[in-house]
Amino acid sequence: MNKKEKLVIVGAGMASGRMLEHLFEADPERFDITLFGAEPRGNYNRIMLSPVLAGEKSFDQIVTHDAAWYDAHQIKCRFDETITRIDRAAKTVHSASSETPYDRLVIATGSAPFMIPVAGRDLPGVMAFRDYDDVQAMVAAAKKKDAKAVVIGGGLLGLEAAAALRLHGMEVVVLHLMGHLMERQLDAAAGYLLQKELESRGIKIHCKAQTNAILGHGRTEAVLLDDGTLYPADIVVMAVGIRPEARIATDAGLHVERGIVVDDQMLTSDRNVLALGECCEHNNICYGLVAPLYDMAKVAAKTLTGVEATFRSVETATQLKVTGVSLYSAGDFTDAPDREDIVLRNSGAGVYKRLVLKDNRIVGVVLYGETADGAWYFDMLRKGTDVSEMRETLIFGQSRQGSTSLDPMAAVAALPDDAEICGCNGVCKGKIVSAITAKGLTSLDDVRAHTKASASCGSCTGLVEQLMMLTLGDGYNPGAVQPMCGCTTLGHGDVRRLIKAKSLKTIPAVMQELEWKTSCGCAKCRPALNYYLVCDWPDEYADDYQSRFVNERVHANIQKDGTYSVVPRMWGGVTSAKELRAIADVVDKFHIPTVKVTGGQRVDMLGVRKEDLPAVWADLGKAGFVSGHAYAKGLRTVKTCVGTDWCRFGTQDSTGLGIRIEKFMWGSWTPAKVKMAVSGCPRNCAEATCKDVGVICVDSGYEIHFAGAAGLDIKGTEVLGVVKTEDEALEHIVALVQMYREQGHYLERIYKWAKRVGLDEIRRQILEDPQKRKDYFDRFDFSRKFAQVDPWSERVSGKDKHEFRPMATIGFPVAAGGAR
Repeated sequence: MNKKEKLVIVGAGMASGRMLEHLFEADPERFDITLFGAEPRGNYNRIMLSPVLAGEKSFDQIVTHDAAWYDAHQIKCRFDETITRIDRAAKTVHSASSETPYDRLVIATGSAPFMIPVAGRDLPGVMAFRDYDDVQAMVAAAKKKDAKAVVIGGGLLGLEAAAALRLHGMEVVVLHLMGHLMERQLDAAAGYLLQKELESRGIKIHCKAQTNAILGHGRTEAVLLDDGTLYPADIVVMAVGIRPEARIATDAGLHVERGIVVDDQMLTSDRNVLALGECCEHNNICYGLVAPLYDMAKVAAKTLTGVEATFRSVETATQLKVTGVSLYSAGDFTDAPDREDIVLRNSGAGVYKRLVLKDNRIVGVVLYGETADGAWYFDMLRKGTDVSEMRETLIFGQSRQGSTSLDPMAAVAALPDDAEICGCNGVCKGKIVSAITAKGLTSLDDVRAHTKASASCGSCTGLVEQLMMLTLGDGYNPGAVQPMCGCTTLGHGDVRRLIKAKSLKTIPAVMQELEWKTSCGCAKCRPALNYYLVCDWPDEYADDYQSRFVNERVHANIQKDGTYSVVPRMWGGVTSAKELRAIADVVDKFHIPTVKVTGGQRVDMLGVRKEDLPAVWADLGKAGFVSGHAYAKGLRTVKTCVGTDWCRFGTQDSTGLGIRIEKFMWGSWTPAKVKMAVSGCPRNCAEATCKDVGVICVDSGYEIHFAGAAGLDIKGTEVLGVVKTEDEALEHIVALVQMYREQGHYLERIYKWAKRVGLDEIRRQILEDPQKRKDYFDRFDFSRKFAQVDPWSERVSGKDKHEFRPMATIGFPVAAGGAR
């Protein structure tokens, strides 16, 4: 057996992470890999730090390679360990505490933020915006009441930071040295529109601002400009640029100019050492965008495995990751005598488009307000397409070319197979379409997993979805891209994301901030919004029962004759003589016509008059009953068999576990109803394999099932996994339901949610990631403190008592003549 080569990688970021993926695809057994990272964490998508700062995504959602991935590929991870020296003669790398030999070395140390050399830049409260630690520091600062932030730098990163901090409620000022924002990507006209949009959000923009000093006693308090302007600041975010982090290469005697100089194969001046990413320089260019970095990663992997490959510089496009801002820029749009402009303006709609042509070829694109044609323009820019025949209609986009207008779908269909769809990952149309067809992909997550298209910044998501619609036809179910109702253009997923991102904590706030088309919503959106707010802010939002369906308002099930059914909770289907006598007494006292045993092992009393409900509940409450929530979008029942207590086949105490689950989870609202069961052995008497969540007790422990259905749809469950103890079973089940609570769309059953997000992803988060599982469990545990209040006892004490009074007894003002 050949001895593996020792590969040491310094830098655990996006470039080296992508290189490792290519390496494992090509030759997974070739190297013994040690990975050093200065941060205390592995590879995550830095492009998405802005949405994390804004609250639109969690850090877990942007992790590219988790601990399980590194373990699966046998990578020795040395995170939170900085390499300080490379000994090229001995072929070793050194940290403060270790010495590690290598046969091949890859340097991927990225870049360092440039901190402008002004007085006060070392004060606490002055920070960059480069990594997750910076994000955490900014979020912590934003929690201070009336906190103020100054962002120095009006480029991409600075504006994303400013918009995110504003969403946290901070007063934000952006200081920019140049005459308009994002001058490297935008011309003055588009810069003006962007400034106008950001100012409408409450962000102050100060261009031509020269910072003189940062002031403060012990920590930052203000920023002083050369013209004497003073801006108070609890934090100062410097986002003025980056520099290649090449110090260890310089110290090691490698050829370094601005960055570590590499050739077309990503080799440095030492043929045993490669470099890639923001730390290196190729043909006098240092790259700061992800698309060329990923191209470098592909070339580096081939070089390491002895395959010929050549890195070539590529055109890149830019989009701003600020919710509600549509901006696209590519190429060179500076003025020159040999160039001509085509410009379209629509001030009322806030639309500005500019194409820069040279010799009838597009060399620059600036789009603001309408960016759907960005990919089409960019494809022609990259290919040098002669546009002379479409010169007169070019500015109106792809849909206006030819003798007939194309709708947007037809425009996407007309793109050539080699048209780039995902700039971040260099994925073309043909690759996406062939993957969908060959692998039977039906969801956006599937496409992301197999092609990486839309998996980075997400700006190409619309195009990818259009390709899926074209390729799959009726077989594509876009899910969340459909509006939740006619009151909004937003889907459930966007609404859930923005409620968190904007810290919206009332239904009026949601409707105002998300620009609802109606004044008060409708029967579709109000219950959904009420649920999302209950779930996201359990300790702050007051449940609005008027936004619930009638059964949830009165906490009983309405029947076809206008009466109601009442179902007390029987924990795990277990009852007693005392409880049964109490039910019999209530049935006699209130002349309830029908008593029925339900499929969930409870007793249903049908035919209760609405005005009798509080009295029925009062009598049941005296016997110890609480609401069975038989009407609820929540946990209905946990069906059990008798298990080891009585059954000769039982392997575990299924009844005890069922009761424990039900007592822990009752009362918490969920997107749709949830039914559970625990069977004491594989004979499955409790029918656990057709429930939303089920448990089959086996000799080795507890086999957890989920995503079953036995209603309009019939579906057997999927196996989540097997755990050994009852405590583990409870933790896994609670975490699974909390994941569903946080991600499910209103009225979406667990089996539909599971199909949408992917069974493997659910297993990865709940079964394979102990920390994520614990986080889900803890969030459910916290929320149940506010949920486990018996609604029956509340109504018995008088809450919402008007709900249960007959209309004829409610006094109305009567006008003269008896008219109402």
